[in-house]
Amino acid sequence: MAIRPPALRQGDTIGIVTLGSPLDANVIDERIAYLKGMGFRVKIGRHVYDENGYLSGTDRERAEDLMGMFADPAVKLVLPSRGGVGVEGILPYLDYAFIRRFPKLISGYSDITVLLNALYRRSGLITLHSLLLIDFKAETPNYNFEQFFSAASSLAAPRPIANPPEVPAMVGKVPGSACGPIVGGNLTSLVGSLGTPYEVNTDGKILLLEETHEPVNTVYRYVEQLKLAGKFQSCKGIVMGECTNCVDAYGKTYENLIDETIVPLGKPLLTGLASAHGKYKAAVPIGACVHLDADRGRLTLMEPAVQG
Repeated sequence: MAIRPPALRQGDTIGIVTLGSPLDANVIDERIAYLKGMGFRVKIGRHVYDENGYLSGTDRERAEDLMGMFADPAVKLVLPSRGGVGVEGILPYLDYAFIRRFPKLISGYSDITVLLNALYRRSGLITLHSLLLIDFKAETPNYNFEQFFSAASSLAAPRPIANPPEVPAMVGKVPGSACGPIVGGNLTSLVGSLGTPYEVNTDGKILLLEETHEPVNTVYRYVEQLKLAGKFQSCKGIVMGECTNCVDAYGKTYENLIDETIVPLGKPLLTGLASAHGKYKAAVPIGACVHLDADRGRLTLMEPAVQG
């Protein structure tokens, strides 16, 4: 059974961690100041500012920072500074039973995808495929904040997960409907976890996929790897997010890829969800039950991601 963490309220404490690649200290400080300006308290992990090449601290240090936030009753939301690479390195050092006993909100995307899905699979914790610390700045669209705070604070359900007016509505590519917990996120990160104890479990689930900065032929390779791993066969439906800054390859576009590799699977399919690496970021609670209606181009959250 999925576990809903306590809702985020105004004035709560947000725990800042760096779980993958390092982020410039000035950027971290600017984003923390923005959070404080929104009325939140902030607790900073010991290794948030560390730099160890392409990683921020060792795997154990980053894992200890995360577990420290789960152990602190004052912290209501864990907010990673960024993704990058290396998040999978902390997974063996986490206490999933402890996290199950003391659940709390955690949000992110990109390489944080592997953590979100591992926490849901191993602890039953509903997590948020939504904003990172780096997104808390004046230039962030209001839609992104509205999505984030609705998912993190609202007990209202059912509730639509829909694109903003500035973005074309989602399109149903394969007709039909499906209902189940939604899992997934960044395609590269999900493929990187295959064959490990932390790979995404798509059995009876709705699978969300998005990508960034990859040529279409590389995206094809990753999609085929998921297919060979049985991840499409066992899922009930598919939501394809944007492929942000993905360049065409050999005369093929991202839409061609979807038409030629995803549509033939015959699963109810929605395309064009604004999320993660795009300018506009829908908040998708990983592990929460959603209803995918490809006939009407709708994705609906059927239960709140949090509890009061």
